[in-house]
Amino acid sequence: MDETTQDPVRGMQVTMLLAEFASAAEGKLTIVGGGWSMCGPNAPCAIGMVFYTPWHLTNQKHTFQLELIDMDGNGVELHGSDEAFVIQGEFEVGRPPGAPKGMTFPSPVPINLGPLGLPPHQQYEWRLQIDGQAHEDWRLVFNTVPPIQGQQQRAA
Repeated sequence: MDETTQDPVRGMQVTMLLAEFASAAEGKLTIVGGGWSMCGPNAPCAIGMVFYTPWHLTNQKHTFQLELIDMDGNGVELHGSDEAFVIQGEFEVGRPPGAPKGMTFPSPVPINLGPLGLPPHQQYEWRLQIDGQAHEDWRLVFNTVPPIQGQQQRAA
């Protein structure tokens, strides 16, 4: 398939990971406490993403949206808000001089949220869209658990 017939959304790849903290420097993503799928109400929350942009989608702006939804597909309101919690951003990947045609370019995006304060015993999903398009692989599912007995007393 040549670059003019490639599906532009399917051509974009993303790696996503839930973590306690994420940062990016020098084109690399650093994850601390990554790979969890169960969290307590006071646990820090971050999302580490790396967008892998194919050659034919470089040198143009792309938008992304991460929406927190419950298992019924409804947007989740956080911290007393009356609107669903959505994170929006954009990225653009340039094509460096001399890069071989067909190369894919990584772009790390860390998002640090802190504790979400979600109710216990629930399942949620972060659902990603790029340029208004979703893909079945662009989602992170996690569960909430109650705090461990005595955990809040020790942290105080």
